[in-house]
Amino acid sequence: SGSASSGSASSGSAASAGAGAGTGAGAGAAAGAGATAGAGASAGAGASAGAGAGGECPEGGVRLAEGDGSAAMGLRAESVQLVNCGAEPYALDGYPDLRLLDKAGAPVEATVAHGSAGITTGAPNVDARARRLVIAPGQAAYVPMVWRNLVTDSTVVATDGWALEVTPRRGAPTLMLRLTRPVDLGNTGKLGIGPWQELPR
Repeated sequence: SGSASSGSASSGSAASAGAGAGTGAGAGAAAGAGATAGAGASAGAGASAGAGAGGECPEGGVRLAEGDGSAAMGLRAESVQLVNCGAEPYALDGYPDLRLLDKAGAPVEATVAHGSAGITTGAPNVDARARRLVIAPGQAAYVPMVWRNLVTDSTVVATDGWALEVTPRRGAPTLMLRLTRPVDLGNTGKLGIGPWQELPR
């Protein structure tokens, strides 16, 4: 599993997400396929997604939506959905470029890693093998995320991410999603993500 520092990850190499080109707002509320992520936190809640209701479809034909989440014993599991709101099929391959932002919109210093290594065990959707997939208009894919909310060093400020900048695939416009639940990393400074996966209908 590859990883990238300074809050962005790509398929094997670090990449900085550019300026946000839209606001995710889809109606689907789901996190994926019901995989257990360690100490009682579910890495996916398994629900279907709608086509998203967020006004005009952003440039690129896709929009972001926040999935369901779970938390147990400091272990967090969430997901980000990508809804195809355009008229054409949308191809994805591997991992998105992803960057955390704080409430003020400034980048959060964190490592975004591919997979759950060093965070938890037993999160098969986060550790799934990357593969190419195509989402039809009105359908959705998701990226699972996992992290620990731990404060182990009182001299290091705990960090929260309140928005995500996501570039779904190389060359695509970057989208921004404001979160209702923060990515509260404590001072671990690490977020694990899985590859794009089909959202169960």
